[in-house]
Amino acid sequence: MSSLEVEVIGDGGPDAPPAPEVERLVGLALASAGVEAGHVAVEYVDAERIAELNAAHRGTDGPTDVLSFPIDEAGAAAGPRELGDIVICPQHTTDLREAVVHGALHLTGMDHETDEGEMLTLQAELLSW
Repeated sequence: MSSLEVEVIGDGGPDAPPAPEVERLVGLALASAGVEAGHVAVEYVDAERIAELNAAHRGTDGPTDVLSFPIDEAGAAAGPRELGDIVICPQHTTDLREAVVHGALHLTGMDHETDEGEMLTLQAELLSW
């Protein structure tokens, strides 16, 4: 039995998908990597906050659309597996649904900067469902 908990934090604005849609999108992306249980937080933040995170964690100046922070690697955990956090800046995102899927795929270990297009191909496929 799967037990995926998706927590949506903050206000994504009028274009943000409702929480059940965010849960569905995260679930699809994680299931593509065989992950069916755990906790994910999806947080909407302003440009200033995502710029701070981008500088601190990627060494890149300025805001970006989405950042992912994986937490627990595969393996036993004391409680529900903490899969990680997805941080989205609506002001710098043209498609919030795409940002949710993109962030969740990064939590599975995928990386469009190092693969040969697999992540973005899978992302497009999942968004078409």
